[in-house]
Amino acid sequence: MRKTLASVPAAMLAMCLMAGCTPAAATRKEERAVPEKMWVYIGGGTDGKGGGIHRFELEMATGKLTPLGVTSGLANPSFLGLHPTGRFLYAVNEVWGKEGGTLSAFAIDPASGDLTFLNKESSGAAGPCHLVVDAAGKNVLAANYGGGSVCVLPIGADGTLGKATASIQHTGHSVDPKRQKGPHAHSINLDAANRFAFAADLGLDKILIYRFDPAKGTLAPNDPPHAKMAPGAGPRHFAFHPGGRFAYVINEMGSTVTAFAYDAAKGALTEIQTVTTLPEGFKGESWTAEVQVHPSGKFLYGSNRGHNSIAIFAVDPATGKLTPRGHESVRGDWPRNFGIDPTGTWLIAANKKSSNLAVFRIDPSTGALALTGAPIALPAPVCVKMLPKAR
Repeated sequence: MRKTLASVPAAMLAMCLMAGCTPAAATRKEERAVPEKMWVYIGGGTDGKGGGIHRFELEMATGKLTPLGVTSGLANPSFLGLHPTGRFLYAVNEVWGKEGGTLSAFAIDPASGDLTFLNKESSGAAGPCHLVVDAAGKNVLAANYGGGSVCVLPIGADGTLGKATASIQHTGHSVDPKRQKGPHAHSINLDAANRFAFAADLGLDKILIYRFDPAKGTLAPNDPPHAKMAPGAGPRHFAFHPGGRFAYVINEMGSTVTAFAYDAAKGALTEIQTVTTLPEGFKGESWTAEVQVHPSGKFLYGSNRGHNSIAIFAVDPATGKLTPRGHESVRGDWPRNFGIDPTGTWLIAANKKSSNLAVFRIDPSTGALALTGAPIALPAPVCVKMLPKAR
């Protein structure tokens, strides 16, 4: 009997997805079928005044989002990460000031998807803005925008976070006197082999590259130690192609996406192309935010804050180069993040300033986005994460 994607346990699918492989890999390239429902977690905050993690149920056949509840009273839980087993969720508490930020751990109820707070630990600096859980499920890696540093916190068997086992302070500056006087680590990501970590630093115009030891929870500068971006580009978020040969960074200040060839043995990035995320002739102010590659590897999406759109690109499977395929309005203001479900059927945009979510069906042939239903009101949404609902 051939398995379908719906027959694969949620934990197994989640583990594959967190490791960076495609849904097809989760089923060993057997026949794919869409799971009936997903749990959707939306992180958000109100600029230091508190926030919550909202939970929805996504109907995969229709794209309908049904609210299920909110974990409230949290300190700016802006960005989220899922454990590869699907049992735990982690959030940055994007808090500024001398005391710095924290990371929070939650258990996911396997029947309802509800969250139970476990504990929190210091991120070591102000303004943590991004995190990722390593493929072994042993560590959370986080980037502190305000402090210009990255850190590693170990995960216990019960999902709780321990005190940091690694913390690296970035140093230097770049060309913009307002935004690049010092380092601003904006994201941290891992390759599929769980060997190298990539920290996009907006303040330095670099992607710093570290050797990662998941057993010890340590980071060490790689050789080469970084990939250099164009002066004033402001690298923000980073994504690997599911095939593992290419990687992409979206540049906030330059409103561009840079494509790289990736040497998995050396952890090295070689630039192959940089393209704008904005339409020709656009004259207004705009800054990019999120970048993601479709699970099929055929398309790349990036969000524009200001132009308020999702930029769509086709990906050449042989070269990794991008070809623009247009823009889709997010039906809101300031799309700080968006999420693509593991099957590549739906894209959900989180529009922070307009406080709403917009759900789009993805055309599997062209990558085009089609709005489904009216935008959903939600206070200051920031991050979207999806997990197959357990049966």
